[in-house]
Amino acid sequence: MTRRLIARLLLPLLGVASIAVLSAQQAPPPPPAERTPEKNPIPEDVVGDEHVREEFGVNQFTTPSIRKLFDMLNNVGKLRFDDLKRPFTDKTPADRVIVAMGLGTLIADGFLIVQCERVEEMEAVGRAMIKYGKALGAGSRMNKHTGSLFEYSLKGNWQDLRVELAKTQADVEAEMVQLRDVDIAHLISLGGWLRALEIATKSISDNYAEEKTRQLTRRDIAEYYMMSLDSLHPSIMKNPSLQQLRKGLEEMLPLLDVPEGKALTQEEVKTLHQKASTLCHIITDKMNG
Repeated sequence: MTRRLIARLLLPLLGVASIAVLSAQQAPPPPPAERTPEKNPIPEDVVGDEHVREEFGVNQFTTPSIRKLFDMLNNVGKLRFDDLKRPFTDKTPADRVIVAMGLGTLIADGFLIVQCERVEEMEAVGRAMIKYGKALGAGSRMNKHTGSLFEYSLKGNWQDLRVELAKTQADVEAEMVQLRDVDIAHLISLGGWLRALEIATKSISDNYAEEKTRQLTRRDIAEYYMMSLDSLHPSIMKNPSLQQLRKGLEEMLPLLDVPEGKALTQEEVKTLHQKASTLCHIITDKMNG
């Protein structure tokens, strides 16, 4: 990767994910299964900046943009932090698959904090990100980036905080290209989406409005993550948590499969929240050990 590209993207290098770290104490896994365009397309509205992604060497067969996935948190109205926060520690799980997905949930918690402008909460999430980053082999880069998060939160510079958090995905992809592997990037993205969906469905359920529900009915995104799990290397997919998530995503599909433009009822949103929360807890309960 050239210095010109790094300067252009202004990457502070948060949250780099390395599949090599997943197998640091094991023999290196065989190359991941090849993905085909027909099997694993990303919905167009969550792909992100195509020019940046192509220059990195990534395309529509890599991970969705976390920034795009978190747009749902911008469109559900005012979020009530005390109703949406979750307990967590900065203790790092032993399971590196959970570490990868857990980092995604922490990024989503960061977006929640930014949306609610809760300065006092950013430090704890930032420190947890650093520990998770170290477990994934990105500790020094995480330290550098988290300093910016602390600085912007203390200044109340919420727009720059949103930008800093959103840059996580580009950094994940940069490392992914170097390693020629997308498995960890998929898992980080999946964890972030599940936590964001849990937050959004809870907020809409508590403050119901038909118009807000239309952004939740995204069967294509759920199908994308199911296919992503199917494309993981078999040695990784043996992980019990991933098997639970794959089954749960399949069970969620009927809740998301509604005619275009049709709103969900409040009861349907509550049911969707229960399912999203159950899936998210597969990750977060193991984070808290």
